[in-house]
Amino acid sequence: MTRSIIRGFAAAALLAASALAVHAEETLKIGTEGAYPPFNYVDTDGSIKGFDVEIGLALCEKMKVKCEVVAQDWDGIIPALLAKKYDMIIASMFITEERKKVVDFTKPYYKAAMTHVVPKDSDITEFSDAALSGKIIGAQAGTTQAEYIEKTYPSATLKTYPTQDEANLDLAAGRLDMQVGDFLPMFDWVDKEAGACCKLAGEPITDPAFVGEGVGIAVRKEDGTLKEAINKAIDEVVADGTYKTINDKYFKINLYSLK
Repeated sequence: MTRSIIRGFAAAALLAASALAVHAEETLKIGTEGAYPPFNYVDTDGSIKGFDVEIGLALCEKMKVKCEVVAQDWDGIIPALLAKKYDMIIASMFITEERKKVVDFTKPYYKAAMTHVVPKDSDITEFSDAALSGKIIGAQAGTTQAEYIEKTYPSATLKTYPTQDEANLDLAAGRLDMQVGDFLPMFDWVDKEAGACCKLAGEPITDPAFVGEGVGIAVRKEDGTLKEAINKAIDEVVADGTYKTINDKYFKINLYSLK
């Protein structure tokens, strides 16, 4: 084998390795909403915290990169990614076919489901369009939950809110008959004093048309190298117990399996 051929193989190997690596000197930016506790929220000191944030920083540690967390309103969260305000979205975003038209997703970092939430004294026991005709149902604007209500309960009145917290407050105040929310935040909310007014109702909503393949990390379509690096890091944090340690700080069930 000639030296030129050897050098050619070596160069190809180096190129392949670099294509799967995220350079250590990079500072990547994570976009999140900052208004979706316990997944992401702004703490009293102004820092952005929550499950999504801790998972994101753990992934950055595995990738050996520095990361900065950026807050962004939900309605503009994908446009800001495309405008390169940040490099990835870690904000409890369902992987859906509609979103996949404009961004790429990593493998899921937790399973997805939605749920109905009603006041504890509610007489709602059926979840058909006919049974909910005329009811006021809330959801966060621009979410798959709002889309689900529009398509499943056209005879009801949909009321949307800029943040999930605002929807929760209106349900607690009696201004909504029901809301549809992401299963895990709602599970957490009704378990606390702020959500003591209310309860989960009916079966979890798992229709793939609305909850997709799970919850993933969104990246720009041209950033395939970053996507593969994140996928590898997800496997690593699950395998070494980092995921479980973070999970157990926030939830009584395992988000990766919903068990």
